Order: sequence, then structure tokens, then C-alpha cells
Amino acid sequence: MSDGHGPPPETPSGWSAEQPPPYSAPPASPWTAPGAQQQPQPTPYGQPYGEPLQQPQPLGPGPQTPYPPHPHPQPGYGYAPPPPALRPGIIPLRPLGLGDILDGTIKLIRSNPKAVLGLSAVAALLASVPVAVGQAFVLDTMGGVLDDPESAYTSSNDGLTSVYGVAAQYGGTLVSYMVQFVVVTLLTGVLTRILGRAVFGGSITAREAWQLVKGRVPALFGVVAMMAVIMLVPLVVMVLLIVVVAMNVSSGGAGVILGLAFLFMIVYLGYYLFFTTRFAFASPIVVLEGRGAIESMRRSWHLVTGDFWRVFGILLLTSLLVGLVAGVLSVPFTLAGTLFGMFGAGSVATTVVSVVLIALGGTLGSMLTYPFQAGVAGLLYADRRMRSEAFDLVLQTAAIEQQRQGWVHASADELWHPSNSARP
Repeated sequence: MSDGHGPPPETPSGWSAEQPPPYSAPPASPWTAPGAQQQPQPTPYGQPYGEPLQQPQPLGPGPQTPYPPHPHPQPGYGYAPPPPALRPGIIPLRPLGLGDILDGTIKLIRSNPKAVLGLSAVAALLASVPVAVGQAFVLDTMGGVLDDPESAYTSSNDGLTSVYGVAAQYGGTLVSYMVQFVVVTLLTGVLTRILGRAVFGGSITAREAWQLVKGRVPALFGVVAMMAVIMLVPLVVMVLLIVVVAMNVSSGGAGVILGLAFLFMIVYLGYYLFFTTRFAFASPIVVLEGRGAIESMRRSWHLVTGDFWRVFGILLLTSLLVGLVAGVLSVPFTLAGTLFGMFGAGSVATTVVSVVLIALGGTLGSMLTYPFQAGVAGLLYADRRMRSEAFDLVLQTAAIEQQRQGWVHASADELWHPSNSARP
């Protein structure tokens, strides 16, 4: 063998034993296993010299790469991110985050503003007018006191005026709550049905939604009635207990009564938040799954189990955001109506303007509060089913079929039935 400096030995054919013939690859030994280590080959003619190889390169079948592969594959080289989730409607068909829920609720309002905002405005107006009338009557009385402060002493002796004032102030609020009990319950059902179709990118009119919801009205009222009982019973017990304690303590026990009332209010706040979170999905379940009132509340309790704090946090954050926006919209009108009512007392026109302004402020605030809270509750319900029942697979399969057909069929409403869940 040559040391690389002298001329290589010639073969009988005239070619060097270490130099391959022109236009051909060096012959590989038939006894060399693929990947076996051999001596490094000299650098081909015309190729620049690089750094010397630290280890001999294995010869395998096929051409060899000039650089050894990196021991760890880097992102970007052969890495493919997962495809985005299918999104035929207002939400992606996968478990939802907070941003998806809020964005989907806004898209629900924007996708069908006539049905959503129109119905919400009617419901808000019906609930705001009784309160506005009662407040305007009270403000008219207060305005008379501001004009003649001495009339406060004479009017205080007039029992009939006091009864009218109390009846106007609290009667309007009571009537407003009764109207909300009826109107908001129906509105929640209609909005939930619109949401159920908007998830697939379909739209539905208010009339069509009402035709689908009217059969579920008794169950909806059953849910609201049971929620009212759950919330009112401990409140009544608390008030009766405070009255009993007040009757049995001496005149110097006012501090004890106030402390007991404060403690009860703290406990009741936790009680209220706990049960409203547990039964937050009862109304969507009544409408979308077709269950009865008690069964819907039981299923809502089951869906919230395991993710209580997340559901509670999203609902609480939604209430704060909606309350802030509603306050910004309603406060200017309410303040203007209050000033008109107080400083323009005795004038029918001023009273009417005060009622209109207060009612307008309440309507603007509530017409956004109602659909936003209903939308968040409905999308949270869908999210919990995706996470606990793999419901996103059902929705994706249906959405692919609907895309193939080119339209959203009314049978999409039946997909919400729990029998269609991938993991019941």
C-alpha cells in the first residue's frame, strides 16, 4: 500500500486500486453489511477541504450526506403543527377557553342581532317600566320636599301618602321581578335554541326558535321556580331568626343583631353563589336535551362536578364584566331621569320624561346583560360536555357532514341529546 505521497500501484486494467474509474461510484464490497464502519475515503477532486471527521462515516446503501445528522430533530425541520379545530359557527369544535366563550357569545349576538337584541330589548323594557314608574313617583314626592322642607313634617303625619310612597317604591320592584320571572325565562329558552343552531353556523329566526321552545316552557318555569325556592327559603329563615333574636335581647343589643345579620349575609352570599353555579346549566339542558326540570338540575349538578371552580370563575367574571358595561350604559340615563324627577316635581311632563329616561337606562343595560349571560351559560354547557363526554367528536362529525351537504339541517338540534355523546 502507498502512504499517499507516491504513485498508487497500478492494476492490470491500468487504473489505480484506490481511485474509482471515471463516471462511476467506488465499488462496495458485497460482504460489507449496511452501516458497517470502514476507512474514510479521500476527498473527491474539486471538493473543498473541511474539518477532519472525528469518527469514520458508515457506508450504507445509497448516497451519503456530507454532514452527519443532528442527534435531536429541531422544530421546523419535518415538524407539522396540529391542524386547527373545525369552526363552522361561533366557536371552534373543541374544548373551549375563556376567550373562546366570550368571543363566541359576541359572535352569537352579531350573527343574529335582530332575534337576539330585539327579544332582549323587549324583555328588558317590560322589566324596566314598572321600576321606572315606581321610582318616578318616589322622586316626585322627594322633589316636593326639596321645594318645601317643612312639608316633610306635615306629610309624615299623612299615613295615606306614606302608604302610596311605599307601594310605589316596592310595588314597582315586585312587579318588575314578576315580569322578569316570566319574560327572562322565555328569553333564555329562545336564546339557547338560537345558540344551539349557531354552533354549526346556522341561523334561525325568533319565530322559529319560539316554535321549538314553546313545548319546553313548563320545564323552564319549573327550573326557575325551584331555584327561587332554593334561594328564598334560607333567606326567610334568616330573617325570622334575626327577628326572634331582636325580640329577646335588650335595647343595648343592637350591635349583636347587626353582627348576626352581617354574618348571615356572608353565609348566604356563599350559599347563593354555590347553588347558582351548580344549576347554571339547567335551562340549557331543558331546551337542548329536552329533559324535565328536576332531571335537568340533576344533570347540571353532574356536569359541573369536577370543574366547579372554573365554571364559577367564568360565570363570576362574566357577571362583573356585564355589570360594568350595563352600568356605563344605564347610569347617564338613570341619573338624568332622577334629576328630572326631583327638580321638576309636580309636572306631569317632567314625570313622564323621568319615567322614560329611567326605563331607557334600564333597558339599555339589561338588553346586553340577558343575552350575554345566556350565551356564556350555553357555551359553558357545551364546553363541559366536550371535556367530560367527548362531545366535540360528535359535533365535528356532524359539521363535516353538513359542510359536505352545503347547509345546516334542522336535525342538527337533535345532536344535543345525551344519547349522541361519545362517552356517556
